[in-house]
Amino acid sequence: MNTPNAVRSGDATRNPTLSELEEQAGKAQPAFGEHAHILCDNLVRIYKTEGVEVVALQGLDLLIEKGELIAIVGASGSGKSTLLNVLSGLDVPTAGLARVAGTDLLAMTGKDRLRYRRDVVGFIWQQTARNLLPYLTARENVRLPMRLAGKRARTEHADELLELLGVGYCADRKPDQMSGGEQQRVAIAVALSNSPEVILADEPTGELDSENSEQVFAALRRANRELGVTAVIVTHDALVSEQVDRTVGIRDGRTSSETLRRASAGGEIIAEEYAVLDRVGRLQLPRDFTNALAMERRVRLELERDHIGVWPDKPQPGDGE
Repeated sequence: MNTPNAVRSGDATRNPTLSELEEQAGKAQPAFGEHAHILCDNLVRIYKTEGVEVVALQGLDLLIEKGELIAIVGASGSGKSTLLNVLSGLDVPTAGLARVAGTDLLAMTGKDRLRYRRDVVGFIWQQTARNLLPYLTARENVRLPMRLAGKRARTEHADELLELLGVGYCADRKPDQMSGGEQQRVAIAVALSNSPEVILADEPTGELDSENSEQVFAALRRANRELGVTAVIVTHDALVSEQVDRTVGIRDGRTSSETLRRASAGGEIIAEEYAVLDRVGRLQLPRDFTNALAMERRVRLELERDHIGVWPDKPQPGDGE
């Protein structure tokens, strides 16, 4: 098998030498994330609570391409909800770079932020009651963002979205006349009302049973595929995280892992987990691995032609210890 940096010599393919690897590393590289639809570069978010600083995001890097459907997972306190709030324009980063659909989230004025939240991104809360006004029908809820943006609130557009998401029959119903799953699918239609480029969902299936969760995720997937909207879902739901092409893990305020899924020739879904190498070369090794080898504080590294060796910091033969 050829390595990613394999070079061709005549008709043969060989692994690069160390000197060739060093030469490649010294060449100019494309700007980080220059073509990404969503870019986070060394993103930092610090909160101050009663004089104590809490670093929620600690130099997070993330690239999402246009039209992707990804899940973001992580333990409580890992920073995933903070990341979603930053991307939605609800929160302002402390430092670093965050760009969504060409918009610099650190450079926005208050007016820019309002326009961004109305036109560029759509947001779906976990709590169904936060997504819909209780005194409006499903159709009226979908038309409301268009009115607030000063657009013509077209009934046919609202009905098309509700039909696309499988809740067209709820058009004249108010939220208390719908199930939780129906409310969340209507909420997706509301998020799509102004034709945003990105939709962000914070645990959209967190309060639903497995059947309703499946229907809500199917609606998100349909919106992603048929409308071409980029979709980012924060979730603990294994059903959701296992049905996207890419799952991004966050740990201690940084991206730590990615799971990529692809279909084999026989139609079987194959999932491969990768550690994430950030912009400055930091790598979060899985805790199961480091615990198994008692790795603490520092490790030994050695560059080979086609890989990097990582060993626990233990006395080696010939060290004189």
